[in-house]
Order: sequence, then structure tokens, then C-alpha cells
Amino acid sequence: MEWEAPALVLSATPYGEGSAIVHVLTGEHGLYHGLARGGSASRGRAVWQTGNLVRARWMARLPEQLGSITAETVHASAARILDYPLPLAMLASLCALADDCLPEREPHPAIFQGLTSLLARISLDPQWAEAEAMPEIVRWELMLLSELGFGLDLNGCALGGSRDDLRWVSPRTGRAVSDEKAGKWRDRLLPLPTFVLHPQQVGTPRDWYDGLRLSGHFLRRDAFGQRHRPVPEARGRLADMIARKADIPAAGEPPEDPANPPG
Repeated sequence: MEWEAPALVLSATPYGEGSAIVHVLTGEHGLYHGLARGGSASRGRAVWQTGNLVRARWMARLPEQLGSITAETVHASAARILDYPLPLAMLASLCALADDCLPEREPHPAIFQGLTSLLARISLDPQWAEAEAMPEIVRWELMLLSELGFGLDLNGCALGGSRDDLRWVSPRTGRAVSDEKAGKWRDRLLPLPTFVLHPQQVGTPRDWYDGLRLSGHFLRRDAFGQRHRPVPEARGRLADMIARKADIPAAGEPPEDPANPPG
């Protein structure tokens, strides 16, 4: 068994004397694990940095084996943004979510392509990342949920309201609700930032925070909750940084599901 393909390094954990267990994501083969000999040595660590785009080669005698993996660096993302805390937190959060959410060896080309594009742009233009990347990150998280079978229904109001007035999402059903129809349930619903439905809009740090609360609620409940696992700490650190940017004291948990939510 053998393949060679462009891959994103999602994580690398030291193993034995100088080796590492690495997780990579490819468009054609999905998420793969492999043993990188020398992966935790000085030269190997440079290749297996989280967020790097590499040309990877995986080999194993049998398909069910861990296999060995080698790679050459194509684009070193993390090294370019070491002096930029927020872009670095974005990179760490994106890679941790893909690593922990995606099933092994199941192709998700849209997730790979979206993540590759985001990491490249974040690393090449950290100023853009700090000013405009968050809406794209939230939309990528929502796409991740959809790819996993937990997509939100934002095509219309669950209660028959205007599609042009969608401002909320039911935390129970994941269906959008118009501002007019939200009524007394408004304080129990999750805000739906306009940039989610209108990609040309960037929004404010408060909108970014609301977007992270929206995707985070369903990541926590569905993608991770069903497997009794916590959301990665890297994602929480990013949410905290955006909360501070929005002058919110603490990035609290999303609201509890209402007893009888609309939709």
C-alpha cells in the first residue's frame, strides 16, 4: 500500500527516539496517520510543523497498518506567523478541528481545499488574517459540520418568516429564524451574523465572536459531544482572543437549549 500526494500537517507527536506520529490531511485520501522516522529531530521538526503544506508519501505493507510517512516541505505556514499571535491561533484552531473531527481515511476534498486556501492566505498576509479572516474561518467550521452530517439549515425561516430577515438560529434544530418571528425566544437563540449568509461582508469583532458561538455550539454538541470528547483547547484559545478583541470579558458558553425552542 502506497500513495503520494499534497498534504497538510495537522499534528506531530514525538514517538520513541527521534521519531514522531504525524497526522496529515490530503484531498484524495483524507486524514492519515503515519510514523515519521526522525520526525522529532531538529531537521524533521521543521518539516512536520502544524499547518505546513508538504508533499507526503505514505507506505505500509498492509492497509490496516499505521504505515511510515516521509515528506518534503512545500509551504511553511507557521514559521511565517510566529510573531503574530492571532493568525497563529487561527492556524492552530483550524488544524486541531480537522485533526479531531474528521474520520480517518475518508476523503473530504472540500475541507482540504478550503483549509489549504485559508492557511496559505493567513500565513502570507497576517494583516489580512487579523482584519478579515474570521468570517472565512467561521464559514469553514460550518462547512466542516455539514461535511460531517451536522449541517445547519439556513435557507429560510423555520417559522415562515422572511428569508431576508434571518438573524437567529435555534440551538436545538440548527434552523434559521427571522428577527420578526424570534419573538419571546430571542434571548434563547443563537445570533446569526450577516457574514454567514453574505460572504462579501466582514462584520465586527462582536460578529466574529457570535459566529464562533454559533459554530462552536454545534461542534460541541454534535461533532464532539456524540463522541464524548471536548472541543480542542486551541479552538477555545482562539475564541478567547476574539472575545477580548470584541471587549467581551470572557468567552462564555453558548446559551442552553430552551425547553421548547422554535423550529
